Amino acid sequence: MTLAADATGRVAEVVDLLRDRPLVVLTGAGLSTDSGIPDYRGPGAPARAPMTYQEFVSGPAAQQRYWARSHLGWARMRRADPNPGHLALAALDPELLITQNVDGLHERAGSRRVVALHGRIAEVVCLGCRRTSARTALQERLAALNPGFAERHAAAEVRPDGDVDLDDTDAFVVPGCADCGGALKPDVVFFGENVPAPRVERCYAAVDALGTSGGVLVVVGSSLTVMSGLRFVRRAAKAGTTVVIANRGPTRGDELATYRLEVGCSEFLTGLATSRG
Repeated sequence: MTLAADATGRVAEVVDLLRDRPLVVLTGAGLSTDSGIPDYRGPGAPARAPMTYQEFVSGPAAQQRYWARSHLGWARMRRADPNPGHLALAALDPELLITQNVDGLHERAGSRRVVALHGRIAEVVCLGCRRTSARTALQERLAALNPGFAERHAAAEVRPDGDVDLDDTDAFVVPGCADCGGALKPDVVFFGENVPAPRVERCYAAVDALGTSGGVLVVVGSSLTVMSGLRFVRRAAKAGTTVVIANRGPTRGDELATYRLEVGCSEFLTGLATSRG
């Protein structure tokens, strides 16, 4: 059932349905656009090809290109603040909040039970010794090794995964791990990598529990293009659990949805939080 954004009464009907039901919420990049972070597949989004894991581990040239772009993009992304949608979700405090986003804005907004499916861009992992460290420390090292780089490329366009659109990366200096000298990678799941199994199992368990509690799976701001999120919609629909999708533009899960809302993320979540307050 598709509910148009201008059908205020029908949106209110769904909000009323969710008023007293246990919720598991799955969020995507569309939720963070109100914080100034662009998404990949929303209406009007330009075509973008993110770096794959296989490309990243192919050697120093790919890693240099990635870190040069990410050095600029993350400096801007880290300044983004939670928007009303994030704050509304923190107030809703669902049984589990599953996010495909790596920006950490749910945690900053105060959400407690969060599974970051794809990791967090604010953390770095060494591909050699597997030590994790804070991105802020690496950012300081990158700035010291590449003086003036950020200023020369201040106009580069920010992209959704925390980097920028930039080709001039050949002279960028990338340090190795401070412990072993190994290659550093953001501690996020790249295209071509698998989401760690424990994260997936925790999410499946929460989705399965909705079937016995009369709960609802709510998808907000995701096109469900990648299987990492779509799998939970398929799981819920197969079990007969109510699925609500609120997103600007079509999604791969539309045919599985009990209710499909063409509505803004912050608008929908703020109304839902108010109704349950």
